Amino acid sequence: METQRSQHVRQQHSLLPSMEKKLLIWIAERLPAWINSDHLTLLGFLAMLGVGLSYWASAWDRRALILAIFGLILNWLGDSLDGTLARVRDQQRPRYGFYVDHVVDIVGILFLLGELAASGYVNPLMGLGLLIGFLMVSAERYLATHVLGIFRLSFMRMGPTELRILLATGTLFLLYKPVVTVGDLGSFHLFDLASGCGILGMAVTLIVSSIQNTRFLYQAEPLMRR
Repeated sequence: METQRSQHVRQQHSLLPSMEKKLLIWIAERLPAWINSDHLTLLGFLAMLGVGLSYWASAWDRRALILAIFGLILNWLGDSLDGTLARVRDQQRPRYGFYVDHVVDIVGILFLLGELAASGYVNPLMGLGLLIGFLMVSAERYLATHVLGIFRLSFMRMGPTELRILLATGTLFLLYKPVVTVGDLGSFHLFDLASGCGILGMAVTLIVSSIQNTRFLYQAEPLMRR
């Protein structure tokens, strides 16, 4: 497999990167030799499928939401630790890792949002809006990585780990208060309200990032007048 150094720079300015990095390195240094980064990628993927199934099962038994929270923890472990383990052992495969990780992410999010919509906790249209927003933001980010050589893992101090924490916290609230009241606006399903905020956040992310990157590239490659 490909062993050359990464062809892009990973950039992360979220809330927990320093603490998280130290923890991941500590775990990676203590993993047995027979565990490799592919095992951890598979763990993260299967955990995400488990999260989706837990949401689906919660339509019949709300206690399944507890399994979803544990699944999110396992997903964080596998998804965050695979690259760390490769770097600690100097076994990096940048093109392979970048491609496989993000194909797995796309399939995992599709399954997660589909099963969440099937659970009844999210309106299917809101779930579709989240999926479309995720795919559009992902596409813009992958294009930016290709042309700029920088892969941004966070926006407005929010990265994958922070989003998992928010989802786990919201899932915990579903156990006790699936419907919330917002002032005079009335009552809403918690995850419908959260989905609306997520769609808005992704729309802002897409617009701001597109403008910034287009401006930078235009200045780097100005139109030559003849």
